[in-house]
Amino acid sequence: MNANATVNAVTTADRRSLEDALLASENRFRAAFIDAGIGMALIDRSDLIIEANPALAEMLGRTVPELMRLHIHALIDIEESSRQVYRELVRGQRDRIRLEKRLKHRQGHAVWTNITISLIRDSNGEPLYTLAMVEDVSEARRLGDRLHYQAMHDPLTQLPNRSLFFERLAGAFAEADQRIGLCYLDLDGFQAVNDTLGHHIGDELLVAVARRLEQRFTARGHLVARMGGDEFAVLVPRSAGAEELTALAAEVVEVVGAPYDLSGQRVAATASVGVVERPVPGTTPTELVRDADATLYWAKTDGRSRWALYDPERIAYQMTRQVLATTMRPALERGEFLLEYQPLVDLNCGRLRGVEALVRWRHPDFGRLAPDRFIQIAEETGAIVPLGHWVLETACAQARSWLDRFPEAQLFVSVNLAARQFSDSDMVADVAEVLGATKLPARLLQLELTESAVLGPVGRPVEALHALSAMGVRIAIDDFGTGYSNLSYLSRLPVHVLKLDGSFVEGFREPRESRANGEHGERGEHGEHGEQRPSGMNSVQGMNGSVARGAADEKIVAALVRLSHVLGLTVTAEGVESATQADRLRATGCDTAQGWHFGRAVPATEIDHLLGALRRTTAR
Repeated sequence: MNANATVNAVTTADRRSLEDALLASENRFRAAFIDAGIGMALIDRSDLIIEANPALAEMLGRTVPELMRLHIHALIDIEESSRQVYRELVRGQRDRIRLEKRLKHRQGHAVWTNITISLIRDSNGEPLYTLAMVEDVSEARRLGDRLHYQAMHDPLTQLPNRSLFFERLAGAFAEADQRIGLCYLDLDGFQAVNDTLGHHIGDELLVAVARRLEQRFTARGHLVARMGGDEFAVLVPRSAGAEELTALAAEVVEVVGAPYDLSGQRVAATASVGVVERPVPGTTPTELVRDADATLYWAKTDGRSRWALYDPERIAYQMTRQVLATTMRPALERGEFLLEYQPLVDLNCGRLRGVEALVRWRHPDFGRLAPDRFIQIAEETGAIVPLGHWVLETACAQARSWLDRFPEAQLFVSVNLAARQFSDSDMVADVAEVLGATKLPARLLQLELTESAVLGPVGRPVEALHALSAMGVRIAIDDFGTGYSNLSYLSRLPVHVLKLDGSFVEGFREPRESRANGEHGERGEHGEHGEQRPSGMNSVQGMNGSVARGAADEKIVAALVRLSHVLGLTVTAEGVESATQADRLRATGCDTAQGWHFGRAVPATEIDHLLGALRRTTAR
């Protein structure tokens, strides 16, 4: 055999070996292609399917022959952004792309898939085919959807929960030019349902309320969500204005308020609703929910089973109250409070008998505050105890100073007390300590309490009053006539003075006398006020009414004074604003009076001037 023959024989053998190897490789690829557990398709440069495996056909509810020569976009709808990337792959500018696509099964249901498309090049590196590998992830997707649903929905009512609510709320705020509205509600007295009927009935009630809200409002494009407990929200992403929201709130109250039949029991429930409606610019989701929650509280405070519309002035007032509540105790330590003293005058001789101590707050931000701005807050927070002790101590020290410098005046000081001071502290011990420290005689201290503080449910400091009276302290009932107004209890209490509420004194004016500004001198100090008389016939009618009321008030006061004197009590009139009132009160036998006619509350130095003038007058 010559050399050429030998070479040819070797070349032929190598070729056959190479062809056998290639055939074996193709067979392995085809076997892997056909038996693969994931769907596969081979696609030519015209985007037509030239090979598909049974897994892909089964995944889509088709046969392999049905898939042949189909355009790839007939199976996989690639959006424009991904289409550009796919074209780069076909042109050889990429080797691989990955997509997550929802394919459609022949029977109509969705098949969620992860698709990897790889480029197959020829021996020269030019694009030849693309190979699509399709993995069915529908079960994992359904599991993820279930987990997401559970994370975003309330398990009891199946309504959207807080998380989904705030997600949708954020989406609504993304539309900057829109208005947005929110009805925030909860059930009135829901805890009583749980306590009396059981938690299972409570749960049934929540489900029933959810169904009613969902059926009534979701069809309108509103989001109904359970925010937790017995709280629900109805979000209106594109509000037409406040009228739409208030009408919706009224509808919520009506829908929820219809009776429920739960496990054979008739259950009544009502809802209170807070309504906020505003343009998206200028607010935030947090502010919207915060204001709706605050407005819901107003609805409950105003009587329940009703709605309330957000009022920026009211929220500003509440925020101011919160600031005062949190800064009151530090303010006391910083010395921001002061006392002023309003004269208490003997109606028979005009002599200064005592003063009422009135507290003011020199607030660094809000300026000078009268007691009606902060005393109720102090009582609610408990700050009234340290504040009241400071007032008592300061007033007694000042009264002792007057006694040392003007002993002939024997001026007493009157201090207001709140019911909480009796319940949260040992009032008898506190008074004894202050009197001992200041060396003020007990007879020169008068303590004022309202009727409700003495007899109301807040507290009954009767034993303490007896102990204080035994020490020699005078006890006065403030604002008499506005509470129980029952003289029978006076005989059982150690009361020395009745202070008639200023409303009685108003009737002592002349018919044509214009109402002057007045300060009644009570703990929640009256501010300035005025009254404008009508003209013509209305003026006559108003005048006649005023005369009739004045006559009635005069008779009532005269009777109260006589009864009080029988019981050994003295009577002080508050809010005296004119000489006419003073004269008529004197005619009834009233003992002492205070008000702007005799003097406003003033610093202690002004009382010094009055006492000095009294001394000079007496010396003459």
